[in-house]
Amino acid sequence: MADNVTSLFRSTAAHSPSMAALARESDGAGPVDFCIPCNPYFPTPAMFEDMAARLRDIITYYPSSADTITAELCSLLRLPPQCVAMGNGSTELITWIDHLLVRESLAVPVPTFGRWTDQPMETGKRVDMFPLQESSGFALDLAQYAEFIRARGTKVAVICNPNNPDGGFLHKHAVVQFMDAMADLDLVVIDESFLEFADAEVEPSVVQEAMLRPNVIVLRSLGKNFGLHGIRFGYLVANPALAGRVRSMLPKWNLNSFAEHVVFMLKEHGTEYQQSLHQVRRDRMDMSGQLSSLPGLTVYPSQGNFLFVRLPVGAEGTVVRDRMLTEHRLLVRECGNKIGSSSRFLRLVVRPQVDVRRLVSGLEQVLYGTSRRGAAVPEQATGTGYSSGTAAIDRLVSETNGAGTQGLAAQAIGAGTGAPGLPAAPAAGIGMPLPAVPSPVPVGTGGGMPMPAAASPGPQQMPQQAPQPMQAPPLQSPPVPQQPVPQQAPQPMIPQQVPQQMPQQMPQHPLAAPAQVPAPAPMPAAASYSPPQMPTGPTPPGVPARGGLTAAQVRGTDGLSQAPASGWGGAQSWPEAAGMGQLS
Repeated sequence: MADNVTSLFRSTAAHSPSMAALARESDGAGPVDFCIPCNPYFPTPAMFEDMAARLRDIITYYPSSADTITAELCSLLRLPPQCVAMGNGSTELITWIDHLLVRESLAVPVPTFGRWTDQPMETGKRVDMFPLQESSGFALDLAQYAEFIRARGTKVAVICNPNNPDGGFLHKHAVVQFMDAMADLDLVVIDESFLEFADAEVEPSVVQEAMLRPNVIVLRSLGKNFGLHGIRFGYLVANPALAGRVRSMLPKWNLNSFAEHVVFMLKEHGTEYQQSLHQVRRDRMDMSGQLSSLPGLTVYPSQGNFLFVRLPVGAEGTVVRDRMLTEHRLLVRECGNKIGSSSRFLRLVVRPQVDVRRLVSGLEQVLYGTSRRGAAVPEQATGTGYSSGTAAIDRLVSETNGAGTQGLAAQAIGAGTGAPGLPAAPAAGIGMPLPAVPSPVPVGTGGGMPMPAAASPGPQQMPQQAPQPMQAPPLQSPPVPQQPVPQQAPQPMIPQQVPQQMPQQMPQHPLAAPAQVPAPAPMPAAASYSPPQMPTGPTPPGVPARGGLTAAQVRGTDGLSQAPASGWGGAQSWPEAAGMGQLS
């Protein structure tokens, strides 16, 4: 495998070679997988034995129609079948959403799941990428994102919650407020593919709210949650018109017999499934603590079943990836080919503690040349608030956002360093303006500050009917609490706003109900948005953004808190659609 590992990564169209390809290059057994975000505790061994015993029939005969399988899933999750469309994996559903519902442009924060940028670009759409800043822990500020969408005139907005690869989390009331503020867009997509691994909120899903709105789709995964990526199945939830439009385009037998068998056996295994989610959350806390103790390694808060880490200065991600695979038989996800990230970042999937100890030992040897903890790799004293992730965007926007960004891209690769600064936001359809660097946010939120919910209806209330499309004002950022940052951190470059009210602090316990939030201050007009100047020139190689989160800041935060032991084994029925609560 050692001789072929680099060619394996270069020859695949995906970010990593498949486990089957890696197994063929070794002795028939693949490496320990820290790359593909899969639930390691589900299905149970008994469920695998059941599938093995029925293997002949499963692969011999045709499955039932997609309508039959969808009806069973909806019965399990207590969702109306007319509001659901099942696909052969979430990628199939993203493809049809793009073909049917994205007219000309789509906005998405980056870094994120690659199909949300690649799919619309492949069909000639304009993709407006909103850079998540390293200096704020890749947290998504929904108010700034809304202003960015207005300034660009984008028709479709996407949010991944939790986000992939960083695991950033947005509270339900903030997502609902964003959905309503974007009520005049063609479409708002909330990708909740990893939401069932979150424990920051009891019921974080917005599936119920999406069914009542005319322009919202919620995307959900099954392969990730159930630990069955090889069985391609996922689903979307929307109002009947939207869901029916997608469902009408899907093949009648787009779901296979394995998907049918799993869906029909799930009703007998709700307790085991719930236990598996709790164990992943416990493992996430333990794994974060172990990785945070490595010198120079930064671990970002996550609500997914993975952790986003920044390697010490001087470490090259592709080299670390290749050595971990060839010397330690551990497969990790190097994120240099992910727009908005760089090769200094890895995404590491949460696995059982025995595997994590092996991962930590391998990283010690690869990063420090010893199995003992070496001296910390020193962070450079010089740098810029212009993150390496933003620089990666600049290198690529000329190919994704039209000819209007040639000067911006040239500047990022060193051809335009003498320019006095980046230009102000151009008109819609001409290049991508870069937003201001957001203020540092508390790590414990897991990504994105919660924003005040609208006064009526409240965040947990259900409107009686779907709102009519209307021009809505942009959201307003809440005040950000002060947080210690390194001494060299520059002052954040955002317009000064003084809200009239301070939102209440979110509860510290991850399973506690969210606090009531006061109404927001008056919102400014969309036309008042004008991004400030960004620093000129590219980011020097290997230099992190100033004000980046440290491992010490990550440890012990409520965004990574352990799920309580009382959540074990109490489930007598299948979890609700959000995967968090229990149905009576």
